[in-house]
Amino acid sequence: MPRISEFFGIVIAMYWDEGSHQEPHFHAEHGDCAASVALDGSVVAGSLSARDARLVRQWALLHQAELSRNWELARAAKPLESIEPLA
Repeated sequence: MPRISEFFGIVIAMYWDEGSHQEPHFHAEHGDCAASVALDGSVVAGSLSARDARLVRQWALLHQAELSRNWELARAAKPLESIEPLA
């Protein structure tokens, strides 16, 4: 899984070989929780703690352009770019 960021123990990744997924999204994992997250930061599948969901949404809103760029790279099966973590 191509990791694009990590902050406060939350790993953010994006796959490029998920043929069934059409909506642009990324994956967030922390501990035993994992979720698919739309580029606007809303959880579309899975679950995160309230704290993690809030942090992931905040991060996603700060990095909309980079997430969109990585989505396009992912769909073209090209290497993804790292995105600054939430500080």
